[in-house]
Order: sequence, then structure tokens, then C-alpha cells
Amino acid sequence: MITCVVEYVIDPSEIEAFERFGNRWMRLVARHGGTHHGYFLPAEGASDKALALFSFPSLAAYERYRTLFGNDPEFIEADRIRDDSGCVLRYERTFMRPLLPEPPREGTGDR
Repeated sequence: MITCVVEYVIDPSEIEAFERFGNRWMRLVARHGGTHHGYFLPAEGASDKALALFSFPSLAAYERYRTLFGNDPEFIEADRIRDDSGCVLRYERTFMRPLLPEPPREGTGDR
């Protein structure tokens, strides 16, 4: 599994547009084989930082999804929300592999 972590610098005055943008991308990731873990928006502290995390079973699966950028009408429309509103000032994408908790083993007392 590979997880993409996207760190955004956003325009705080365009938070509603960013939420529309995020909702659209969450649906697209799910529709094309990924698992979206959500967008994390400013609550306290810096008002211009946001994160998104989503996973694909492999880098190859993610790359298949990426082939739709700039080609598929739904992907173009999702990007248009960002471009027309200016809600995203910049972003940086990092790929990570998750270390997830192991389920407890029966009879060992592990929790």
C-alpha cells in the first residue's frame, strides 16, 4: 500500500471552495480504486494549512489513477474548482507507506 500525503497552503477566504474541491476529489479517489482518509482543515493555529491523505494498493494503481488527470472530464472539473477559486496557493505531495496497528492476537493478552 502507498499513501499520498498532500500538504496545502490555502487561501483562508476560499475555505468553502476548498471544501467543494476536497469533496469532489474524495469521490474520485474512491471511484478509481483508492481509499481517501479525508481532508484535514484548519481549526486552530495556522489558518492557511490543510492536509489530504489517500491510499492506493500500490504505486502502479496510483499511477493508473494519475493517467486520468487532464484527460477525464470529472478530473478536469474538480481541478476547475481549485483554479477558478484560487483556494489552493500551493501544494506538496509526498508518498509514504503506512505502519498500521496489528490486530490483537488471540490468547496473548495483547491489546
